[in-house]
This record gives sequence, C-alpha cells and structure tokens, in this order.
Amino acid sequence: MQPIRYMLLALALACAIPTAGAVELNCRGPANVESFKYAWKLRGGLSWIAGIMFPTSGVGELKTTYPGAGHAIDSSLLITAPAGKSGFYAYETQIESTGRTLMTYHAYSWKDKSRKERTLFDYNSGMARMHKETPEKQWDKSDRIPSGPFHDVVSSIYYLRQSAATIHGPVSTSIYSDGKSYPVIVRPADHRVFTIGGQQVGASGFEIVDAPGGKKWPGGMKIWLSDDARRIPFRIEIIQSMASLQLDLQTIDSCAFMQASK
Repeated sequence: MQPIRYMLLALALACAIPTAGAVELNCRGPANVESFKYAWKLRGGLSWIAGIMFPTSGVGELKTTYPGAGHAIDSSLLITAPAGKSGFYAYETQIESTGRTLMTYHAYSWKDKSRKERTLFDYNSGMARMHKETPEKQWDKSDRIPSGPFHDVVSSIYYLRQSAATIHGPVSTSIYSDGKSYPVIVRPADHRVFTIGGQQVGASGFEIVDAPGGKKWPGGMKIWLSDDARRIPFRIEIIQSMASLQLDLQTIDSCAFMQASK
C-alpha cells in the first residue's frame, strides 16, 4: 500500500437509520462483470499534508470479472485524479476459486512519482515472486509464500463479501502488502443504512485491524456491505497514520451476481 501511507480508502454514503431492503439493480454491460463506481476524497487531520503530494479527491472503480469455473477471478480498484489532472493509483488481484490469492499488483503515478509492483504466488514451489519498477530502476525478488490464509487489499474486499454471513467474531488472517505479510484480525463493526438511487439499504460493517503481538501492519480497513445476497460495498476505509482515503458509492454499472457464502 505504498502511497496509501499518504492516503486511505473509505466508501461512505452515511445515514444511521435502522432498516433497509435489497438493492434493485438496472444491470448493463457484460454478464460476467461487476462494476461499482465511486467518488473519493482524503479524510483526516493530516490530509492537507498528503494533499501537497497527491490529489485530495477524484473517482474510482471497483471491477470484478468472473470468468467461469476453473479460471481465476480478476478484481481491480482504480483510483484516478479529478478531471483535468493526471494521476492514478491501481490495485489488481487474481483470486482462485478456492479463495487463494494468485497475484497481487499495485501501481501509482502522481506528478513525477511512479511505481509498479507485481507478485505472483507459486503454490507448487511455495514461492512468492516479486517484480518492482520505478522510472529509475527495476528489480526482482523471491520469498516464501506466507503460511496460512492471506489477502491483499482487493482480495480482502472479495473475502469479506464472500464470508460476511459467517463472520460473527474475530477471525485471524494476514494482509500481504509491499512484499510483506502482516497478521491481522477481521471482526464485525457497526451496522448502518446507506442510500443509493433513492433506496435505503442496510449494511453490516467489518474491520481489519492489526493483530497484537506480531509484525505491525501500518494500516487498517473498514467496509460496509449490504445485508442482501449481493454484499454490495457501500463504504470502505483504508486507514493510515496521516489520512484516510474515502470512496463513496455513486453507481452500479455492471452487476454480475457474486455468489457469496450463505
């Protein structure tokens, strides 16, 4: 989460009213693609410092392609600068049908700064193979795959959507970020009601926090998912020391149905 040290990620359409129904969707686009469009902004007391280096608002898209049985699920989160300004931050991941993360990628370009990093997880050899690039150099590194279940930023969103119905208390897992694995705890958070297209929709909150006693993850995440079977992510917060990046759901463009666990 390289530049997310300067900004953090949250999805908000907030309202604190107690009930809601399922989301009615006017689907378009490919039948196997799911696309959520967001507006984002920096939040937090020190966000003005991050704003010196990066834009403080813009648009984003969380896109997932479900290719069918036996093939990896592709999911990405693209965050771009406001119209008229250049710059982006991108997350990409590939997820096996079993839920294992097969590939993680992140890249950014803001002003004169840019970086790319891709890690392929070879479970047969037990190795994670990383390739990194900046305008000045590129390099490769191999390391052991983390033991136990782990997720990157985007695959953790998919994991929470899949597992929301079964998470009733703290669950231990790991976050893989910048070539390192951090022990974290996933646990339920508060319940809220959000509004989209004139509809009020109940959403259950979940948070990912640093696990005590291990390597400290310099971050955090919160996400609110609709209570219906679609588990639509209305709010996501990625929390860092300086600020938080908040994404607010604006539209649902393509809506392939994600088969969440019951």
